Amino acid sequence: MELPEELLQQMGGMPVADVEEEVSPKKAPKKPALRVEKDKRKGKTATLITGYAEETDEVRELARMIKQKLAIGGSTRDGEILLQGDVRTQAAEILQQAGYKVRVIN
Repeated sequence: MELPEELLQQMGGMPVADVEEEVSPKKAPKKPALRVEKDKRKGKTATLITGYAEETDEVRELARMIKQKLAIGGSTRDGEILLQGDVRTQAAEILQQAGYKVRVIN
């Protein structure tokens, strides 16, 4: 659809279809600060990652990713991620790369 010459001159020569609206970027949900600490479970060393209030799909997916990258076992319960063995530094590095703020305890 072509606009009349007078209307184009009034608009500064720009057709209406070429004007783009500013779209505000959506804010990503804030990631919680996580604690990575060493724990003893039934006499064995374990790494506990806490900071989530409840168990969500995000917690389960995060645990799955860490377990795959480190080739270790673990589980999730009540918003906590339990990893087998003392893997605090490796888990903290993975979490930082994923954009989490991490505090290593012990």
